[in-house]
Amino acid sequence: MAGTLSPIPVSTKLHRIATVAKEVSERVLTTLAHHIDVPFLHEAYRRTRKDGAVGVDGQTAADYAEHLEENLKALLDRFKSGTYHAPPVRRAYIPKAGSATGRPIGVPTFEDKVLQRAVAMVMEAVYEQDFLDCSYGFRPKRSPHQALDAIWHTVMDMRGSCWVIKIDIQQCFDTVDHQHLRSFLDHRIRDGVVRRMIDKWLKAGVLEEGRITYPEAGTPQGSGISPLLMNVFMHHGLDLWVEHVVKPHCEGRVALYRFADDALIVCASERDAQRIRVALPKRCAKYGLTLHPDKTRVLRFTRPLYPQEARRLPQAEVKPETFEFLGFTHYWGRSQKGAWVVQRKTAATRFTRSLKRIAEWCRIHRHYPVAWQHEQLVPKVRGHFTYYAITGNLRTVQTFRFAVEHVWRKWLNRRSQRHGMTWERFARLRLRYPLPAVRVVRSPAMT
Repeated sequence: MAGTLSPIPVSTKLHRIATVAKEVSERVLTTLAHHIDVPFLHEAYRRTRKDGAVGVDGQTAADYAEHLEENLKALLDRFKSGTYHAPPVRRAYIPKAGSATGRPIGVPTFEDKVLQRAVAMVMEAVYEQDFLDCSYGFRPKRSPHQALDAIWHTVMDMRGSCWVIKIDIQQCFDTVDHQHLRSFLDHRIRDGVVRRMIDKWLKAGVLEEGRITYPEAGTPQGSGISPLLMNVFMHHGLDLWVEHVVKPHCEGRVALYRFADDALIVCASERDAQRIRVALPKRCAKYGLTLHPDKTRVLRFTRPLYPQEARRLPQAEVKPETFEFLGFTHYWGRSQKGAWVVQRKTAATRFTRSLKRIAEWCRIHRHYPVAWQHEQLVPKVRGHFTYYAITGNLRTVQTFRFAVEHVWRKWLNRRSQRHGMTWERFARLRLRYPLPAVRVVRSPAMT
């Protein structure tokens, strides 16, 4: 029809929402759902992972795509009218260090994933104007490597002496208090359609072993909306508290780094660290969270003394502690020029867990064609390198590559008793089907 306005691009809508949210940072937004239309759902569909596990209805992404336009229109109508029924999530478990059962996650239906993605896109445009720089988890243009880089700079700026508070919240995703979460959302978003939908997701229930339960707390880890809700909860429960209450009463520098529910506080003063450690359980208990009594602790992270320093202060010779965060063990080591610097290596638990997963995969698929096995192994190994191959961790990553070759040969050798996979034979196979070469793909500013 001549003169008809073209649809507003999704990126333009999100930019407008972000602009308004930034301009009225202290005001509550009451009209957001009208931004979600069929083109918006198309974009949410595009951003939704298509190869994920299926939900309780068994519908795959391919099934949903067969009548995509009709499905999205029907989804929009039900969402806007309030007749959308949030289906229960299917409970699954993924390996977790120190847990026999693993980490519980919730698997929504594919349609639910699309709608959660759409609502998360709108809310994200609002909350990105509010979240503090200390938050790195599940946010656009932010990554764990940026958090690691920021920690490195903070510790180095403290001239080799600081105190670290490692915060471990027990089952944080499973214990989020719904009432407190709603009160936090009230500070910023009161759109009736959006809030009603969030309440439906919180009450949707969990299907496990053929039985549906309705937890009174928590937001299922694994759903598209959960990371954002967790960031909102922790923003009000921890980030703002540290920024506006803790820091003004500290005598030295204090820095918080948080990735979803994993958090770390770096303090220049031991007195500040101990005071914060005492106050943390009370702050968490106020919002229904519990700190792990053993894993939450204060540690002294100070570089080793130079020989001349040790001679002057022999009583200060204490073996420095290390700490783990975001899959890396942080420790003091010598640079190529001989200076003490903070270095990182793959945490032993992560190394072992990754290798066990690949070994189990090789065992299950040992009778498949070698070419197919190689095709599947390469992205698994490359994915490990992409995260862990940072400056200073090259040796550990090379060890991992060698270990993967070892377990691959081991299970290829089990395919036949008559024709074993000797190392000589495997060396020829390795030339034909090489694993990715190790190189530094993440070079932080420490270099």
